[in-house]
Amino acid sequence: MTCTSEYVPQLRARGFRMTSQRLAILHVLRHAGTHLSPSEIYRQAKRDYPGLTEPTVYRTLELLSDIALVRPSYNSSGHLTYEIAGNDHHHIICKQCGSEIEVEHTLLESLYRLLETTSGYRSIGSHVTFFGVCPQCQTS
Repeated sequence: MTCTSEYVPQLRARGFRMTSQRLAILHVLRHAGTHLSPSEIYRQAKRDYPGLTEPTVYRTLELLSDIALVRPSYNSSGHLTYEIAGNDHHHIICKQCGSEIEVEHTLLESLYRLLETTSGYRSIGSHVTFFGVCPQCQTS
């Protein structure tokens, strides 16, 4: 499946059209396989779309995040990164060495249900980053 065939219907369903800038950004994120900073996304997308500007990347990422096509999160340095939405997971980052692991969302599902029940909020979606000290740093 191409990025166009995958994301055009999703954008239209949310009332938006596919632009070449949106396609370039979605393409970079879909094929990255990891979290990328806005500047990394800009550098990679600019190769395929030379007229792209960095402010456009920031605005587009904000829109794509608002409509749940991409997910923002923070890396171990506290900098904002993005990834394609879909594989719900969270992170634990070591405060000492910066190593990180992914935590499957299923481990937190009961917490999310409890939050919805007690707060009255619905469809709570988030990308949670926990910080701690990894087993290797604990022994050092």
